[in-house]
Amino acid sequence: MSNRPRRPAKPYRRPRRDPVRILAFEALRAVDERDAYANLVLPPLLRKARTAGDLDARDAALATELVYGTLRHQGTYDAIIAECVDRPLRDVDPPVLDVLSLGAHQLLGTRIPTHAAVSATVELARVVLGDGRAKFVNAVLRRIAADDLDGWLDRVAPPYDDDAEEHLGVRHSHPRWVVSALWDALGGGRSGMEELLAADNERPEVTLVARPGRTTSEELLATVPDAVPGRWSPYAVRLSEGGDPGTLETVQDGRAGVQDEGSQLVALALAAAPLDDGPDAAWLDACAGPGGKAALLAALAAQCGATLTAGERQHHRARLVARALRGNPGPYQVLTADGTRPPWREGTFDRVLVDVPCTGLGALRRRPEARWRRRPEDLAGFAPLQRGLLEQALKATRPGGVVGYATCSPHPAETRAVVDDVLKHTGGAELLDARPLLPDMPGLGDGPDVQLWPHLHHTDAMYLALLRRTG
Repeated sequence: MSNRPRRPAKPYRRPRRDPVRILAFEALRAVDERDAYANLVLPPLLRKARTAGDLDARDAALATELVYGTLRHQGTYDAIIAECVDRPLRDVDPPVLDVLSLGAHQLLGTRIPTHAAVSATVELARVVLGDGRAKFVNAVLRRIAADDLDGWLDRVAPPYDDDAEEHLGVRHSHPRWVVSALWDALGGGRSGMEELLAADNERPEVTLVARPGRTTSEELLATVPDAVPGRWSPYAVRLSEGGDPGTLETVQDGRAGVQDEGSQLVALALAAAPLDDGPDAAWLDACAGPGGKAALLAALAAQCGATLTAGERQHHRARLVARALRGNPGPYQVLTADGTRPPWREGTFDRVLVDVPCTGLGALRRRPEARWRRRPEDLAGFAPLQRGLLEQALKATRPGGVVGYATCSPHPAETRAVVDDVLKHTGGAELLDARPLLPDMPGLGDGPDVQLWPHLHHTDAMYLALLRRTG
């Protein structure tokens, strides 16, 4: 028996609580557990933490990057983590996987030093998972830290020549079926696809719209810090340094709103589309919630003496529309109404916008988690609704009036297929060339409809078709 004296046990050290990483973890858990969206969950968490004095502006920016970066690259990180654990990922508890993904992003997607990324994530694991599972997290993160992102991608992504869609999906963190759908919509080669997928993983700029009759882009540029002009819309202003637009007085009082330039261009194109003989006094936004396009349309309508009717099926979203329209310089009305069974009479309106519900594949920059929630079978569920809304929009339009069919998805099944099918089976309408209504924009294709792209236009992937009712 050895007489060597036993080393005294190290005193237990309580884990350090890092408000930034705890907040990021809470946001990821809400996205995972409640099917919440980060753009809805994160702002109130940040406001609460800043009010309590737990975070400053720099901390808030880091928390935002950790949440969105982890979500954007989730597919890639899952493939890498799967190589570093001894069990299928489905057998790893979701909270543990969230911590591992946060750690992987710090190691592979940020400039945080390796030792700091591992140490901070293990401390987070001790706080939210317990010391036992923190040891597992520590072991996995050290395996991940053994290589950089390029090295890992060479290991986990199949060769392009063997399986191009899977290769791009793993490298750019998109489900295989989404890669296939985007490729079909883009109709280009490998280079264009890589640029599009990479653009989906970039942080989008915050873009404001100056609502006509209430403010101007020049006023916003003069009063909003770090603002620069929009690229395409005369009403657009971009916040070059990001920030929280909800703190701006012009946004709080409704003179300006947060709106992607692609959405602005849809409203502007419909407002400028040529009508045949007849009045231009009654406009309709048939799917108006939450109100961004309706607010711009109402302001544009007021400039030419027209009235906007905004219809929204869900009552709570109709209230958001009413809030967005409050203070509009001209007359308007907001109705809680189902666009597939509308209360308005046929042939009532001169201009109609129908921005249909869709898979949202065109806004993956803003809602990165959507790419993992959507399934190919979702397309079949949206198709009858999209067709029904467009058919009713045409009925609501007078002969010579114009309908704008818009959707924030480039998937062919939600864009041209819907328009072509409705034109084929209903008749009484013709396609207008939308391209001249978006002047100076490159890459608009062969027309007559328009598909915008993040990598070409720095907008969401909005689709627009303009149809004139002929009979």
